[in-house]
Amino acid sequence: MRFNSETSSDGVREHLFTLDEIPGVLWTPDGAVGPRPLIVMGHGGGQHKKAPGVVARAFRFVTECGFAVVAVDVPGHGDRPKDENYDRIVTENQARAAAGEELAPLIAGFQALVARRTVPEWQGVLDAVQELPFVGAGPVGYWGVSLGCGLGVPFVAAEPRVRAAVLGLGGALASAEAARRITVPVEFLVQWDDERVPREQGLALFGALGSAEKTLHANPGGHGEIPRFELDSTIRFFARHLS
Repeated sequence: MRFNSETSSDGVREHLFTLDEIPGVLWTPDGAVGPRPLIVMGHGGGQHKKAPGVVARAFRFVTECGFAVVAVDVPGHGDRPKDENYDRIVTENQARAAAGEELAPLIAGFQALVARRTVPEWQGVLDAVQELPFVGAGPVGYWGVSLGCGLGVPFVAAEPRVRAAVLGLGGALASAEAARRITVPVEFLVQWDDERVPREQGLALFGALGSAEKTLHANPGGHGEIPRFELDSTIRFFARHLS
């Protein structure tokens, strides 16, 4: 892991790093010493590791809970180099959707392809971050919706260090098989009028989760309209399971 820069603002220290050419960012309490819970965050499609929603959530996890938070750019996003194969698939999917094909199966196929690469990448990032003395090998949580859900479900299913996860805006077509292997507590977000992921697909993914403790939070509105108050619930959820 190579640190490229460090800055501090409002009690939060931001560390930009590169690990095996994967660009990432780690947020910790300013002056952090000793181990602490860590949240791995997955960004949405077309976004990046420092998208405004990611940063806003990270700052609250750090300042209100004392957690560390890490996020990386997934392939083809942010500071990662362009991937011609991924770009071609995205362009083809856009054309097929414009021609009238159902969008959800196209999204599901793309997410499954990317997940095969991101799961081992995220596990490597988790290894490196937990070796830092101001993070340590404490309990781990995962937060990710939309693309972050499609990639996060197989990551949580494969990673035994994750003790709790907030997921949502994803469908069963992408990751129902992996969801059945998840047994940790999950808070799952559904937007009732989601124009990208059909409601029945989101409910089916929630139903597929193998967790004994899982809670469905359904709110009116479209794909990008999660109410702000859901972050308050997320903080309480992680504080309960990781602190």
